[in-house]
Amino acid sequence: MPKVKTNSGAKKRFKISASGKIRRKHAYKSHILTKKSIKRKRRLTKFTDVHKTDEPRIKDLLNL
Repeated sequence: MPKVKTNSGAKKRFKISASGKIRRKHAYKSHILTKKSIKRKRRLTKFTDVHKTDEPRIKDLLNL
């Protein structure tokens, strides 16, 4: 039986927290930043949890 490969895109985009939750970065922080407020940009920098309905699919991509 061959080894199962982890999805490369998912590997780069998601991290597993110490408690086992899947973490992701916010969108809308890559370009056209001049019209966005400093408060909004600072909030988008932080990580957030993946929604529980999406967790099974991401776990499948990460082979968890």
